[in-house]
Amino acid sequence: MIRIGAICFVVLLLSAACVCRQKATVFLLPDDQGKTGSIVVSGTGGERVLSEPLQSVNVSAGAAPGKPFVLTDKEVRAQVGPALDALPTRPLQFLLYFHHDSDELTKESIEKLPEVLRSIRERGPVDISVVGHTDTVGDKAYNHQLSLRRARAVAALLTGKGVDPNSLDITSHGKDNPLVPTGDQVPEPRNRRVEVTVR
Repeated sequence: MIRIGAICFVVLLLSAACVCRQKATVFLLPDDQGKTGSIVVSGTGGERVLSEPLQSVNVSAGAAPGKPFVLTDKEVRAQVGPALDALPTRPLQFLLYFHHDSDELTKESIEKLPEVLRSIRERGPVDISVVGHTDTVGDKAYNHQLSLRRARAVAALLTGKGVDPNSLDITSHGKDNPLVPTGDQVPEPRNRRVEVTVR
């Protein structure tokens, strides 16, 4: 499926075509799950809202945008295939969870490590961020250190399996930036995590 990350690039590319041809087509690209946001295409005397995957509109200098229509994947590829192929690969993110007040991964997260390693190997040279988090139980300084221990524990597992340590950026967010917002001193298991992002 065509990626939403291409939206701005495609819109700019096709808008630039207006300078030469005084006519262009603007279309809305979905993300990997087939979802889109929406855009408003304005022209002299009117505007059109595009809010469906691959919904399109023709625009001409000095005129209102035409009636929206839907392109096929094949039609989009015919128009801007090389631009889509040149887009960078989307980052992959993995969430690894920990036992309470510990830098020990849960059983389910240990079982996810081969998938993380496979993604790193398949992508070739990569930048990997390893960010530790905690729930809100305890004070800020303690949680900062705990989440740093968690991030370092995951980094050690990765480098132990051959990942270049120079590709890792290890940071700690402590109890800031919870995945599940809670009040203070709430033991939320989904916040006890390390986020591994592979770019």
